[in-house]
Amino acid sequence: MTIPMAAFTTCPAPWGALHIATTAHGIFAVDLGTETPHFVDDLARRLHGTVLPAEDGDVPANWRAMLDEAARQIGEFLNGRHQILEVPIDLRVSDWDRLVLTGAARLHFGETVSYGELARRIGKPGAAQAVGGAMGRNPVPILIPCHRIIGANRTLGGYGGSTYADRHAALAIKRHLLAIEGTTLRD
Repeated sequence: MTIPMAAFTTCPAPWGALHIATTAHGIFAVDLGTETPHFVDDLARRLHGTVLPAEDGDVPANWRAMLDEAARQIGEFLNGRHQILEVPIDLRVSDWDRLVLTGAARLHFGETVSYGELARRIGKPGAAQAVGGAMGRNPVPILIPCHRIIGANRTLGGYGGSTYADRHAALAIKRHLLAIEGTTLRD
């Protein structure tokens, strides 16, 4: 029997396969565009252990249930049928990233704010660029809606939700996620 550090599944998205991984504590990663071998290798490196597909017999049933629920909610969100995503998240990030991501998680469906406005809301006015960095490191995009953080001039800004996508592809994903919520912005 192999004791995994994480398990993962894939689900379809308009731009290709979306990967979701869980640990015993909650959803640990959502990736919007990485090839499966790269995703698994990165998780194994970060967690210092084995990462198994959800179908593997060594994956605990409650982990499979968590992955199924996350995939269901994300799938419904991507199809415009789910506005609030509620699954346990295993957020292993720096204190700064946790502060920023917690601020982003408070945004409601369809609500956008600039990087500078989010910095102000979390009590760090003037830290817009650092907020952008934290958004780019968000390990669970969609679940923590970093796509709702935009440029001060109502442009898309950047999007780091897809590790291996080029800037154009990443912004297309952000544009799509915002459109689901009824928001259209210019590049």
